[in-house]
Amino acid sequence: MTVIGRDTTERLRDCAAVQGYVERVCFKTGPPGLVGTELEWLVAFADDPGRTVPIPLLRETLDSAGPLPHRSAVTFEPGGQLELSSAVFPGPSACWQALTEDAEHARRALAAAGLVLLPTAIDPHRAPHRQLQHPRYDAMEAYFAAAGPDSAETGPVMMTGTAALQVNLDIGHDLDDACRRWRLLHDLAPVLVATFANSPIHAGRDTGWKSARQQVWQRLDLERTTMPPGPDPASAWTQYALDAHLMLRRRDGDDWRVEHGTTFHDWLVSDDPPTEDDLATHLTTLFPPVRPRGWFEVRYLDAQPWRWWPVPMAVLTALVEDPDASEVAALACRDLDDWTLAARDALAAPGFQEAAAVCFDAALLSMSRSDVHPDLVARVAEFADRYVSVGRCPADDPLPDLQEAL
Repeated sequence: MTVIGRDTTERLRDCAAVQGYVERVCFKTGPPGLVGTELEWLVAFADDPGRTVPIPLLRETLDSAGPLPHRSAVTFEPGGQLELSSAVFPGPSACWQALTEDAEHARRALAAAGLVLLPTAIDPHRAPHRQLQHPRYDAMEAYFAAAGPDSAETGPVMMTGTAALQVNLDIGHDLDDACRRWRLLHDLAPVLVATFANSPIHAGRDTGWKSARQQVWQRLDLERTTMPPGPDPASAWTQYALDAHLMLRRRDGDDWRVEHGTTFHDWLVSDDPPTEDDLATHLTTLFPPVRPRGWFEVRYLDAQPWRWWPVPMAVLTALVEDPDASEVAALACRDLDDWTLAARDALAAPGFQEAAAVCFDAALLSMSRSDVHPDLVARVAEFADRYVSVGRCPADDPLPDLQEAL
């Protein structure tokens, strides 16, 4: 998030400087049309899913299989979750085709080692266990421990036992388009959370929630996990960042922890104010449903079973990029803003199935009049028939036998 040609070590002097950075970097507008996707998976031994899969084994297995065909970035989350981050592509078809090849490459390599990608967004077998040791994660864990009992309980689960599907979409043509997209992505959120809910079982226990992953986020430090309020997204994001407590502070050495209770605004008006680099780091510790980074990171979706991961990417892209589809979907989702109902009951919640059906119809109509690959359109239609039309979601399917998944 640094800006080429600028001195990012210069001290920020006031709130206007923070707002300027947000407008220049986080809400950078331009011709839209690009899409990227990040896939996270929990990984397990097929013959012993309760055993931790060491990150060095994952890394060695994937390295030995050679580079991914389309060079998606390979990273690991603190609990050993595998993440593939695609490049950006001009439209959903190219993103789907490239990321499918990369993901298949990784899946085959893991299967040869007796490892499977779990088709759920929260670990159904294992309790939280952090593998990665890094000052960032040490500070994050300490922060959640000090942030109250809910955060202390759910922070480790979020860090080590959950997996998301993230869709990255452009900010928009101009500020008006950015505002439209920002509002729409939030208006759609509860209905899409319900539609793609896929995390009912955690550590061997039926949680009673279709999306227990979303339940974790709803209990976790709400000042940095909820939607920033306000009509102007840049101003709202600026104030959100200023009000949020510091989670960590990058410095030389291995201790990035901070005393709990200091906000970024407190740091800004101190005798040792932060730099733009410090602000960039602080923004990576905020986890709202939609995070602006020069593009919109849509963060509220559960990881999907293998067959269905392209569906939310294609649906979101169609609904955001097509103004007509946007209008239809926003109207259908109006007033369906109960995130708890969405996560707990999914499409069984009153009004949610009907809204999801309208969104899928609008997305499919948009895709049919554009250049989206017919096979991707068919995949979206198949998901609609299997789940949306009958009020089901992926969480309603039983977990498959892992040996058969090899």
